[in-house]
Amino acid sequence: MRKLLNVLYVTTPESYLSKDGMNVVVSVNQVEKFRIPIVNIEGIVTFGYVGASPGLMKLCADNGVALSFLSPNGKFIGRFQGPVHGNVLLRKTQYQIADDKQRALHYAKLFVAGKIQNYRTILQRFIRDNGSNGEVGAAIKLMEVSKSWALNTKEVSSLIGVEGDAANTYFGVFHNLMLQRKDEFPFHGRNKRPPKDAVNALLSFVYTLLANETAAALETVGLDPYVGFMHALRPGRTSLALDLMEEMRAYLGDRLVLSLINRKQVAPNDFVTQGESGVLMTDDCRKTVLTAWQNRKKETIVHPYLEEKIPVGLLPYVQALLLARAIRGDIDDYPVFLIH
Repeated sequence: MRKLLNVLYVTTPESYLSKDGMNVVVSVNQVEKFRIPIVNIEGIVTFGYVGASPGLMKLCADNGVALSFLSPNGKFIGRFQGPVHGNVLLRKTQYQIADDKQRALHYAKLFVAGKIQNYRTILQRFIRDNGSNGEVGAAIKLMEVSKSWALNTKEVSSLIGVEGDAANTYFGVFHNLMLQRKDEFPFHGRNKRPPKDAVNALLSFVYTLLANETAAALETVGLDPYVGFMHALRPGRTSLALDLMEEMRAYLGDRLVLSLINRKQVAPNDFVTQGESGVLMTDDCRKTVLTAWQNRKKETIVHPYLEEKIPVGLLPYVQALLLARAIRGDIDDYPVFLIH
């Protein structure tokens, strides 16, 4: 099993990344603020328009460390990586599946049905822990129907419609899951580009983190993160990463956001409204979320398919590995990650 390493998050906008021997050095206004050996990290994610030296980029490429650039509010800008060492036969098979509508649809159905089932599980847990709730109970019943529809769709376009309806149902009752400060964090459904409230700003931010780590995991196992089975191909879009992360959104993303709010780790004054950019997190809030994200990744679970204990942070890698095995034909089908 792969070892879980750290991801270096650089949040200070004036930062500059360089190398010193085998170390990554973070400087602000030419003053060194932090350094870490390259062998201790698996990725670098920067927020703001951070600079990086060619020497640092080569150091990352030589050591398989992805360097990702995000805007201050977490929007993906670009990603630098070294030579791809994936299995060319695996990628060839992946491309063949992507070009075969029925085979691609099969995997897309699994991703979406897994996502809907995990939505349903989170809502069921809420009922179990907090008692009956008519609104949430009705959503749970609709989720079961949506999952059945997802598994029986005949076209990707229809599947996307089912997924959208299920997400609208789930986020329509999401406010019930916020047990603390509900009045201070109003939520009236999912919105993005830009997020119109603090909850949506948090969701978009953690989804960006998850997408970045899922793309890196796919690269690690030899798959092409840019060629997916459900999300349309678009230059710069990691379509397969967006496909694969669907089943992990609720577990890794939504639960973290709910935890941050319910444990009062974030407050309304951690967010600001900036015109066309919508609602943004402050620098301190972003650091709080990143710390919680890193801590969450260190927790362990027993993987339902492997029946082995793994750090939560390795979940994208494990699912990418299982997807690669399914594409190669080493296992009968792709085992979706389901919350238990």
